Amino acid sequence: MDLDKFKVHGEPLIYGAMVSIALATIGILVGLTYFKKWGYLWREWLTTVDHKKIGVMYILAALLMLFRGGVDAMMMRLQTAAPEMKFLDAQHYNEVFTTHGLIMILFMAMPFIIGLMNVIIPLQIGARDVAFPRLNAVSFWLFFMGAMLLNISFVIGGSPDAGWSAYFPLASLEFSPTVGNNYYSLALQISGIGTLITGVNFIVTILKMRAPGMKLMKMPMFTWSVLITNVIIVFAFPVLTVALALMMFDRLFGSQFFTMANGGMDMLWANLFWVWGHPEVYIVILPAFGIYSEIIATFSKKNLYGYTSMVFSMLIISLLSFLVWAHHFYTMGQGAMVNSFFSITTMAIAVPTGVKIFNWLFTLRKGRITFTTPMLYTLAFIPIFTIGGVTGVMLAMASADYQYHNTMFLVAHFHYVLIPGAVFAVIAGFHYWFPKVFGFRLNERLGKHSFWWIVISFNVTFFPLFFLGLMGMTRRTYTYSEESGFGPLNMLSFVGAVGLAIGFLLLVYNIYWSTRYMPRDTTSDPWDGRTLEWATHSPMPIYNFAIVPTVQTRDALWSAKQDNIPLYDDKKITKIHMPSNTGKPFILGVIFFILGFSLVFSLWIPAILSGIGVIVMLAFMSFDRDHGYYISAEEVIATEKKLKRGETV
Repeated sequence: MDLDKFKVHGEPLIYGAMVSIALATIGILVGLTYFKKWGYLWREWLTTVDHKKIGVMYILAALLMLFRGGVDAMMMRLQTAAPEMKFLDAQHYNEVFTTHGLIMILFMAMPFIIGLMNVIIPLQIGARDVAFPRLNAVSFWLFFMGAMLLNISFVIGGSPDAGWSAYFPLASLEFSPTVGNNYYSLALQISGIGTLITGVNFIVTILKMRAPGMKLMKMPMFTWSVLITNVIIVFAFPVLTVALALMMFDRLFGSQFFTMANGGMDMLWANLFWVWGHPEVYIVILPAFGIYSEIIATFSKKNLYGYTSMVFSMLIISLLSFLVWAHHFYTMGQGAMVNSFFSITTMAIAVPTGVKIFNWLFTLRKGRITFTTPMLYTLAFIPIFTIGGVTGVMLAMASADYQYHNTMFLVAHFHYVLIPGAVFAVIAGFHYWFPKVFGFRLNERLGKHSFWWIVISFNVTFFPLFFLGLMGMTRRTYTYSEESGFGPLNMLSFVGAVGLAIGFLLLVYNIYWSTRYMPRDTTSDPWDGRTLEWATHSPMPIYNFAIVPTVQTRDALWSAKQDNIPLYDDKKITKIHMPSNTGKPFILGVIFFILGFSLVFSLWIPAILSGIGVIVMLAFMSFDRDHGYYISAEEVIATEKKLKRGETV
């Protein structure tokens, strides 16, 4: 075995990362042993099938990835802050911008949204769990192991370096002979399978497990956005899985799918990637629209304006999202007719998006607005996202795109779409639903300080990039000459990036401070909410609702509070069926990790053994006869009494 292929020969930064990872791992192991938490960790978290705990683990993983992706971003901004900088060399810079894109989109934004989805959707529809609790655990552990597989690449073997889109032939063995892009294909396949399972699970959950009376057009807007998002996932992710499998065959077994010779076609990869990639943008954006809709209605004290048009606009967006992919390569020679078609569909997608903007504005009109931290992020989103949308229409014009393509203008555009459209949303949702999960609110004063740092610094960081792009600075440039004139605006962008880092550190400090000092909520409804998640206790019992509510209106809880419309037809508490915890999804995830790692380095014997292990584990889980357990009516009544007294259970 050639041990050199496992080593990463690089800069002091990489060796420092190795040491910090080793020390952090040792610290965690020592802490778990010293405080005797191994049993607690296994019973309560590693084996859980509770949708709320799985959601919390998704969010914790997303926050960890936000830190990792943020460090990558700071390194890029520092390297380009001044001409002829030597902080990173060209190869390290390529690896950093590749992993930054992958981590922020696939391992930060998506798990954060899926985490909120896991926590809130069963509560919003009046369910006690998701349709397939064990599959939900499998989804999380496949995502997590895929994320960890990608993250060890920069200390074992080397990171992918062909950009987050991994265009061929750049990602081929000829131009990228290291194992970095093996990590890319296998880590994304493993986590993508988990995401696909999530899509199926939540479609079934929403369609089959809604509370009595909750017809489709009475669902909360966040639930609608999640349903449509998961339909997109089910149609889009198989394309990515196939493309990654073909990439793996090219790199590991010498096939010729994406080569430039022997019948291969490098543009096939670009088409397959973006057939998935552009719907992926809406996979993170549509749930964000749902989050903003919930927050605007709650803090405006009004019904959401144009509910039906909001639903249909999301349906139209989901359809059009599959008809715009070629706008990512107008300049690659597919001809005027093809470019014109995709230019029209790209501009058309702005129409239903604009409908949503106006619906939010009309909801705000004459509302009794409360300027809480979640509401501030929502209000900031509207004008900033509009700038991203308008520049998107500029990029949609195929002829003009020959000027904008692959410049910093494009970088500014997609950050003006994705950061307000996804990052602001998950932070707003995190603040909004935090008391539902943990029983206390995050500190508003610290939250607003963090908000202003993040919003102002975001614009300082990314607005100058529009001008740099128009001046001719290309993306993925690791250095430039002083004569280019790019220096001052790049330095301004770096200053903004420092401010963004301060804002996110304030968010982390707010979590710490609030955990220690904020008073505990005993009302279960701190925001005077409108939907069913606020009708149960905070934090929630394992069964969510002692009695399943009955829905008669769209904002069921608001109607119950304002119009005395009863939430419960039957007040009698009966025994409740719940799924049992199991360690099998975690074990399956570990075996998948071993399989992926073995294939990255072409270790065929461990790969074959772990592949057999995956098949055996799946068969074992398929024939599992554990049908769960019942919580007796007496135990439910006792738990409800404790929760009403403010006691923990």
